[in-house]
Amino acid sequence: MRTLRLAMAQINPTVGALSRNAAKIYAYAMGAQAKGAEVVLFPELAITGYPPEDLLLKPGFVRDNVKAVNELARRIRGITAVVGFVDGNGGIFNAAAIIHDGRIAGISRKMHLPNYGVFDEKRYFTHGTRPLNVRLGHITFGVEICEDIWRSSPIKAQSEAGADLIVNINASPYHAGKTYIREELLARRARENNVTIAYDNMVGGQDELVFDGQGMVVDRSGKVVARAKAFEEDLLIVDLEFNDKGRAARKINVVETITLEALKRAKDGVIARRRLKPLPEHSQEVLQALLLGVRDYVSKNGFKQVCIGLSGGIDSALVAAIAVKALGAKNVIGVFMPSMYTSPESRVDAFLLAKNLGINLIELPINGLCDSYSASLKEVFVDRPPNIAEENIQARIRGNLLMALSNKFGYLVLTTGNKSEMSVGYATLYGDMAGGFAVIKDLPKTLVYDVATRINESFASPVIPERVFTKPPTAELKPGQTDQDSLPPYDLLDNILKAYVEDDLDVEEIAALGFKRKVVMKVVRLVDASEYKRRQAPPGIKITPRALGKDRRMPITNGYGVK
Repeated sequence: MRTLRLAMAQINPTVGALSRNAAKIYAYAMGAQAKGAEVVLFPELAITGYPPEDLLLKPGFVRDNVKAVNELARRIRGITAVVGFVDGNGGIFNAAAIIHDGRIAGISRKMHLPNYGVFDEKRYFTHGTRPLNVRLGHITFGVEICEDIWRSSPIKAQSEAGADLIVNINASPYHAGKTYIREELLARRARENNVTIAYDNMVGGQDELVFDGQGMVVDRSGKVVARAKAFEEDLLIVDLEFNDKGRAARKINVVETITLEALKRAKDGVIARRRLKPLPEHSQEVLQALLLGVRDYVSKNGFKQVCIGLSGGIDSALVAAIAVKALGAKNVIGVFMPSMYTSPESRVDAFLLAKNLGINLIELPINGLCDSYSASLKEVFVDRPPNIAEENIQARIRGNLLMALSNKFGYLVLTTGNKSEMSVGYATLYGDMAGGFAVIKDLPKTLVYDVATRINESFASPVIPERVFTKPPTAELKPGQTDQDSLPPYDLLDNILKAYVEDDLDVEEIAALGFKRKVVMKVVRLVDASEYKRRQAPPGIKITPRALGKDRRMPITNGYGVK
């Protein structure tokens, strides 16, 4: 029987903060060593943060990252560390440094570079050509990086060359339900190759992306035996036992193997057994992703406080509640900007929400500003009846006021549009789209209600008033207006949008699912015509498998499709 005490460090690095990231890696490595771990894993590109994007085109950045990992290696002793970094030797490689006894004893280069969805790795990196096995005392483990585990060839070669364990370091971005996909894949790979797999994942927010952590250890039968925390930094330590496989290794020539000195086994330190917690429920998981995304975007970009336009509706209520949970009530400022069309109910609901959340609420009426705009445009608009132009002026006035507060007080403006609205262009450019971060940009309207219910449950008593859940959604830009004057009901709209935006089905295929062709045509036209708007929207947190913007990149000038 051979044993290994393995630590998986699930850390939250900041892109570009090389020294800060290295200091965090060192602290976690020493923490793992203190608990008797012999090997500690860190996420993909832990030194640079992920994704570093065009920082990789700066030679100085690559050199500085190499310097940082070399300095780190000199400091880490008494434990073997697998650390993600950028290898600049002979090209630019997404790599893992195997740090042992104060030096980099080996380097594993990522073989398979993802180039789909939010990934652009072929833009920057050269692919590695050989899998790497590491022999540590009586244990041999294969080192892989993220996408490599999604392909069958690296792990097959490593297991056939004698690997008892596969360690896979990741920066795997979150979308709802992705953990189940990972678990199914890892279970299949473990069973196919008769190996244990340790899958270490990054955690934290980086612009549109959130990394959920939830690293795991899967045994040879495909069973998840340990799982790190969801959406939190964590140090997961496991004791692994290996029986001799009793079979000869094959195809050893395709795998590079480096041998490390045997480490003295730590005898002290009791590892607490964790109960394997169930995965979060869907809306709870989404809420955790939103909280982490907001917290990290605000803090990593140096903001202290945020402001939000409160309308009395569900979207702004949810964004405000998320901001309070993520940042604290003292760092959230609500702004209520009533017009002549704002209902008394909206005023009551906005003020009650602010009271329940314990946030400061500023009231800035816009009637006088609307009158000034009307007077300025009177001669130009002569003989033209009022229409959407006058409606959107109200939204743009509100956007200007929010940005004025941002400029004066340094607030980050959080916008409140959801995926349903952004998909079909039911939003005002330079109006309610004005701001720095779009928190619920990737939440369909139907999911907004579910997450709002979930966040209400997270407070001691509900903070979003009941009426906000039940009244018809409205922009209140003209008398009696509701969203459904312009759009299909949201439960219908969201299903069509999923088919078109996320699943790439065409009109006929969507209609064949049971939707009226005329309604599908309308929705598709709205989506296609609104690409220029979305291109100017602030970044927002990726929640669905295919988010608008970086994940779904459609040309603005586009002659293909429904006309």
